[in-house]
Amino acid sequence: MLVPGPGPGSATQNYDCIVIGSGHAGSCAALSAVEHGCTRVLLIDKCPETWVGGNGFFTAGAHRTVHGGLSDLLLLVENAPSELVPRIDIDPYTADQFTNDIMRLSGGRSDADLVRTVVEGSRESIEWLKRTVGVSFTLSFDRQAYEVDGRQKFWGGMALSTRDGGKGLIAAHRIALRRAGVETWFDTPARELVCKEGVVMGVVVEREEKLESVHAAAVVLAAGGYESSATLRKQHLGDGWENARVRGTPYNTGDGISMVRAVGGRLAGDWGGCHATCWDANAPADRGDREVSNQFTKSGYPLGIMVNTRGVRFVDEGADFRNFTYAAYGKAILRQPGGLAFQIFDAHAAMWLRKEEYGDGIVTKIWGNDAEDLALKLVPHGLENENVEVFVRTLTEYNDATRTFLAANPERKWDPAAKDGIATWGLPLPKSNWALPMEEPRLLAVVVACGITFTFGGIAVDPKTSGVLRVESDKPIPGLYCTGEMVGGLWYENYPGGSGLTAGAVFGRIAGREAANRARLNL
Repeated sequence: MLVPGPGPGSATQNYDCIVIGSGHAGSCAALSAVEHGCTRVLLIDKCPETWVGGNGFFTAGAHRTVHGGLSDLLLLVENAPSELVPRIDIDPYTADQFTNDIMRLSGGRSDADLVRTVVEGSRESIEWLKRTVGVSFTLSFDRQAYEVDGRQKFWGGMALSTRDGGKGLIAAHRIALRRAGVETWFDTPARELVCKEGVVMGVVVEREEKLESVHAAAVVLAAGGYESSATLRKQHLGDGWENARVRGTPYNTGDGISMVRAVGGRLAGDWGGCHATCWDANAPADRGDREVSNQFTKSGYPLGIMVNTRGVRFVDEGADFRNFTYAAYGKAILRQPGGLAFQIFDAHAAMWLRKEEYGDGIVTKIWGNDAEDLALKLVPHGLENENVEVFVRTLTEYNDATRTFLAANPERKWDPAAKDGIATWGLPLPKSNWALPMEEPRLLAVVVACGITFTFGGIAVDPKTSGVLRVESDKPIPGLYCTGEMVGGLWYENYPGGSGLTAGAVFGRIAGREAANRARLNL
């Protein structure tokens, strides 16, 4: 039972800035606030310290950014020895390309001003993370490149990751926060915003079963979406979403969004959309595993095919690079019977799969000598017994369609690092790239489900200040800012991989800067 502490009108402590959320975006906001002049910054999170880092901890640390190609990125990374550099191919990634990737995946619905802010601030934010936070950036050889003809060929417009992935990213933030003198309270849920005459002046928190008010000139919300709440997933995303596996933190249950609504903040974005991915069906249902972390991802499907429990393909596995399809295809898996699917590879494709995701001890592997043998072995894993013949026919027809194409196009060369145009002919549902016949024994299957990362619906913010906008006036609420996965209007339906961490850094820096400006006004 909670014991009432000092009410919202009486402060127990005063800070220049309070940040709610210990993830990547919140940490960026806190560090930016200090950088711009705040001397007392408090970061709070309802999770215990053992769950520090929000969803950022569970990522691969990928950051999508504008860059000028290999020579430009070499200024940022620490894993490109001089003897390897001549064998690396990375094309420049322009602001127009970044913008177009976001807009085409959202069907043109993303807020253009928010997108512009992310794209234009991306490279500077990467440099800031390296310089100020101490993040160790690396070229993502293991996730974003294939060795083709002796060359490391990067693909999909993204090349940067962080050393030790999300774990390394959050570790760098924790060191930087301690160095900057940011005070951190864990096990401290934020219950409501302190608001007087339309101005946010702090937050009511729960500490040791007591409620107390903590006042500040500015509050930055970085508390994530509602993806960890099965009830809210079903309410906003629809039936079946209560069965999705939570990819990251179990503590993102929509609290921050509720607090914003209570003070008149406006909602924005795709409330029926989310970031999802192909996820190991044996992963925990309601939270990520902090040891295995992102290794539950199963992103190798462009090299093979995906079949549902009725033995039928349901997506074009080669429609685009994995960066641009996985968020949509995770959702497609959830729509299949039982919310399950099988990724199928032959021996040739299996050689190209990432060991971090498909290595022994990481995923349960089901092997078959041929299609019929594999189908029978998949029945205990969910393949409907009456559809074994359908499964065999699906693989047979797929192989026939690939051979037909290759016979007519013998000059085509399979290239996993480029959209090679090697496709199927004659199938109602094509595979548009990387479509080789699966004929090298043995056949491999892994069982996948839908893993949800974060939700797209969120809070309306001013792109220039990251200030939370009011419902009635569409003007910022004084003293209240927002960053990270709480920002609504950036993503609709689909998502270019690596954009989330970049957006969190961009808006986190802006929010921290504006919080510091607000604190100066209150001196």
